[in-house]
This record gives sequence, structure tokens and C-alpha cells, in this order.
Amino acid sequence: MNRSVLKWYPRIAAIALLAFTIYVCLDTFVLSTKWSPEGGENQTLSREDLAASMAVDKPTGAADPSPTPNANLTTEPTPTPSGEQQVVSNDHYYSDGKITVTISTARAYNTDFYIADVVVSSPDYIKTALANDTYGKNIKAKTSDTASQNNAILAVNGDYYGARETGYVVRNGVLYRSSKTEGSDALAILADGSLKIVDENQVSCQELMDMGAWDVLSFGPGLVIDGEISVDEDEEIGHYQHNNPRTAIGQIGPLHYVFVVCDGRTSESYGITLLQEAEFMKSLGCVQAYNLDGGGSSTLYFNGNIINKPTADGKTFGERKVTDIVYIGY
Repeated sequence: MNRSVLKWYPRIAAIALLAFTIYVCLDTFVLSTKWSPEGGENQTLSREDLAASMAVDKPTGAADPSPTPNANLTTEPTPTPSGEQQVVSNDHYYSDGKITVTISTARAYNTDFYIADVVVSSPDYIKTALANDTYGKNIKAKTSDTASQNNAILAVNGDYYGARETGYVVRNGVLYRSSKTEGSDALAILADGSLKIVDENQVSCQELMDMGAWDVLSFGPGLVIDGEISVDEDEEIGHYQHNNPRTAIGQIGPLHYVFVVCDGRTSESYGITLLQEAEFMKSLGCVQAYNLDGGGSSTLYFNGNIINKPTADGKTFGERKVTDIVYIGY
């Protein structure tokens, strides 16, 4: 082979490598792919039937709250819904006799917290939704858009399942993915409204569904399990920095939840560690609490408005598009 041909080999190789790199980036971050659910689209049991068939322990009530240092909590008392009544709704409160949501704020760890205290009369009102009602890779929408499309009263970002190819995914009783993520905790929202946190290495997705799981999310870690903090000061998610915006969901008692989002990555709000997040959730009385996707994804939606200040870099503000939400609504 002559030298004139050989001299083109490095250029061809460089072009091929560049093309491959561009494809990988597009496939990872841009190109949308609809995935098929492992369990099929149709389910044999309704949520009510599944709840009726469950034989699991239910939460016995709130843990004894031990206040987070400097939390300065200002939550309003939340009445338990009882019967039909006229809707009362404003920028920090919603009640219609079946769903009651109280929004409050707190300041701790040089960070602003936004707290939604939720009491519902039925587990049917705690729900999940996929962006564009579609399961797949890079199928994303703003939390507010997915919430609005589903008539949500309250919503937070979910686990961003679409950024990974492992980790349990069950939504509205449909099994989408059963492959585990090593070292990851899963959150099961059972058909009766109970929250259950498990190690994916210890409990399979099918076992969770057999226990009555209606929704299963995979991010974590679990923050409070059976009333005890379950993380330590050295625990963190992958390679990410310790102080971040965070999103968490917790259960105080039967059909009584808290959704918490905190800001971060700014001089006004530094962000928190997982241990600080766990301490804060326990201070609210959570017997179970779980960390959802955070950082630029952390978003709290209520009555048509974004309550917190989402940011990925502390310089630009606005919602990041995500693949799913957890919400309260009909």
C-alpha cells in the first residue's frame, strides 16, 4: 500500500471517533426512545383490589420528632379531611374534604426549605406520572407541564428513571423495569398508601409487587426507615458534591405525607447533604423518608405555581425537564 493512502488512516480514524462520540452523546442526552414495559400495559388488579389483598404492616403513626438544629419550622396545623366540603385554596393551602395540603417554609443549614404537608382520605390520591405519558429514554418534560397535564394539586420531580437503564420502575401497577441497580434503595408506594423502602439487592421488584407495590421508584437512598435515620455523614450519591438541592418524600402516618424540596448551589441557599436531609425529614416526624432526584431537577409545584427556585448551576434558574413526577391529585 502506498504512502499516500496510509497518510489518510489517522484522519479517517479521527473522523470515525468523532462521529461515534457525537452519536453516543446524542443517544445519551437527546435522542428519544420509547421503551416497552416488561409486564405489559394491562394489569389484572385495580389498586383497590390490590390494597384489599395486601397483608403488610401499616405505619402506626408519627415518630417522636426531634427538631433539626436551626430549622425554625413554621408549618401550619393540617386538619384531617373528613367528608365533602367547599374547596379552600390559596398560594399556601388547599383543602376539599378529601385532600388537604399545607405549604410552609423553613430555614436550616443556610438553605431554604419548602415543605408540603399532605393528608388524604384515600391512597388513590398519591400518584405518579410519566412525561408525555410515555415510558422511554430522553422522553422528558418540565415537572409543571406533567403536573398540569395530570391536573395535579401538588407535584415534585420523581426519580428520573430515563437517565439510567437499571433500577426498578413500576408506575400505576405496570411493571416497566425489574433490573436492579447495585447498592440502590427503592421506594415502593403500596396500594394502601404506605411507603416501604428496600435494598434492591435484598428484595426483587416482583417481590415488591407481590407485597402490594403500586408504584416503585429507584433513586435513594432511604433517609429514614422505620423511624430511624438510615444514612451517615459519609454517604453521598456517586461522584456528586455533598451540598445540593434535594427532593424528598416522607410518611408521618397513615395517608399523611410530607414532600420537601430545598434550594442549593447559591450564596442564598447552600444546599444540604444526605445526612442533613435525613435529619430534617425526621424532625418533621417521618417514619419513612426517601431521597428522590435532586440538583437541577428539584422542583415543587403547587396550585399551578413553582414554589422553589430550581437551578442546576446557581446562575441560571428554571425547571429542568425530567422523565417523571410524584403528585397529589385526582
